[in-house]
Amino acid sequence: MKRLPIPDDVTGDEIDKDVRQELQSLPKGLAEEVSRNLVMVARLIDEDPEAAYAYSRIALRLASRVAAVREAAGFAAYANQKFSEALAEFRAARRMTGSVELWPVMADCERGLGRPEKALEMAGAPEVQKLDKASQVEMRLVAAGARRDMDQLDAAIVTLQSPELASNSVQPWSARLRYAYADALLAAGREGEAREWFAKAVESDKDGSTDASDRLAEMDGVEFVDAFVEDDDDEEGERAQVAVSEEADTEVPADDEDDVDDDGDDAEIAGVATDDVDDDLADDDLQDAEDDDLVAEDEDEDDSKGDAPQRPQS
Repeated sequence: MKRLPIPDDVTGDEIDKDVRQELQSLPKGLAEEVSRNLVMVARLIDEDPEAAYAYSRIALRLASRVAAVREAAGFAAYANQKFSEALAEFRAARRMTGSVELWPVMADCERGLGRPEKALEMAGAPEVQKLDKASQVEMRLVAAGARRDMDQLDAAIVTLQSPELASNSVQPWSARLRYAYADALLAAGREGEAREWFAKAVESDKDGSTDASDRLAEMDGVEFVDAFVEDDDDEEGERAQVAVSEEADTEVPADDEDDVDDDGDDAEIAGVATDDVDDDLADDDLQDAEDDDLVAEDEDEDDSKGDAPQRPQS
C-alpha cells in the first residue's frame, strides 16, 4: 500500500482521546500509523480537501472496522462533494456506534444527491429528538436548505425561526443560524430585514466562519480596494511621471540661450566645413577633367599610328 508523507512533528497523539481509545483495538504500530493519517485529515480538510481525502483513504484501508476512521473518511468525502461515498461512510459509522450525531450531515448528503424531500423526511424523524442542541440547530439549517432547494423560500424562513434564532446570547451556532436567516430573507426580497440579520451575524461571528461582513458591505454599496494593488498603481504612475520628466529634460529649454548659441555656432562650423568639402570636390573634378583631356590626346596620337587595343568595359 502506497503511503503519503507525514511531517515528523505529527505523532498521532494529537487526535481526540475517544478516537485514540478506539484505536487501541489495533496493534500498536498500526494504531500509530492510522492515528497519524487521521491527524493529517483533520489538518488539511479545510485548506486542502483533496489531500485530506487521500490521507483518509489510507486510514480507511488500514482500519476500516474502526468507527472513527469511517467517520473521518465520510467527512473527507463530504468536503470534496462526494456525497454518495460520504453517506455510505456515515451510515457505516452509525451502525458501528449506534450514535445519531451524524444525522444532520447524513441529511445534508441527501440534499447533495438531489433528494431534498429525503432530507426533510429525516428532519422530522425521531432521531432528531436525541440530538444535542448544536446538532438540532444544524438539522434546522439542513431542513431550511432543503426547502430552498425546492423553491419554498417562505417555508425556509419559517423553518429557521426558532428560540435559538431569537436569543440574544452568542452560541457556537449563532453566526451560521443568523446568516442563513438573513440569506433566506434576501432571497425572498426582504432586503431591509436581511440587512438587519446580516449585521447580527457579523456581531456573533467572532472567528470569521461566514462572509457576513462582506455581504453586509455589498448591501451598503461599500467596495473594498486591495491596498497592495493600489500601491502598485501608484508606483506605476510615479514611474510614468519620471519617464515624462526625463523626456522633457532632453528637449532644449527656451531660456537656455548659451546652448542655443552653441548649437548655432556648430551649425555655422558645419556649413563652413561643407563649403570647403564642396570646393575640394570641384578642384578634384577640374583636375580629373584635365587628366582625361590629356589621356584623350594621347589616344588620338596612338590611333594615328594604328589600331589601339580596346579598353575593357567596366
